[in-house]
Amino acid sequence: MDQKQEMAISKMRELVETQGIPTQKCVDHTFLRFLKAKSMNPEKAAKMYVEWKKWREDFVPLGSIPESEIADALGDNKIYLQGLTKIGQQPFLVAKANRHSTSASKDPLQFKKFIVYLFDKAIARPNRINLPHLVSVFSSFKDGKQTGNEKIISAVDLKSIPYKSIDARAFTISFQLLKAYFPGRLGKMYMLNAPGFFVSFWKMFSIFLDKDIQENIIFVSNEKEKESFVKEIGEEILPEEYGGRSKLIAIQDVTTHSSINNPLS
Repeated sequence: MDQKQEMAISKMRELVETQGIPTQKCVDHTFLRFLKAKSMNPEKAAKMYVEWKKWREDFVPLGSIPESEIADALGDNKIYLQGLTKIGQQPFLVAKANRHSTSASKDPLQFKKFIVYLFDKAIARPNRINLPHLVSVFSSFKDGKQTGNEKIISAVDLKSIPYKSIDARAFTISFQLLKAYFPGRLGKMYMLNAPGFFVSFWKMFSIFLDKDIQENIIFVSNEKEKESFVKEIGEEILPEEYGGRSKLIAIQDVTTHSSINNPLS
């Protein structure tokens, strides 16, 4: 972290505290994420941070989203939390697109809660998996602590996805939440086994995304790209069907240390 960044963080802390929000427990990397989202402008970053705090209090009053409020979405059994990547030590999610049956258009509020639940759990550095036979697979999360700078790496498996499962509203809600309330949290998003009709859809949809998001979407379509993908994720946590040695671990089978509403998130 250079001197310019340190000065911007110090200024941002002052501005946030003038709004009656204490910042002592908030690490510098968290403020830096907000600053980078606002081109290192302390005033705009402080405003965004305050809005984020108020949103967390309103949208996630219990500190985390109760699974009972997203039962339908979890019932699809489509999201898996595998551990930390070999390169970068970042949380890695897998999404099975062909199991997406709960349309975001039918119940947008539940879908928003579902997405927040996913992001929060990945960022929280989970400490326990509720499946004893897979504990060794999940060892990469052991004694993990949040740094404020976690970036979510994900793989979206599009194999056998029916056309009706392409949910533009779901993508829109997800990226809107990332931009507004999870700045700097999106690492790479790998698209696996994409059929031609999805590639065509994505070309039209992606033009509405910010450039920094577009640059982090990677379609894996040949052996060289697959080798690079496996190398970054690591065989230890990558599911067997993608070239790794792990089993899929449903996100609801993972337990986090505590609620996510602390200032570090």
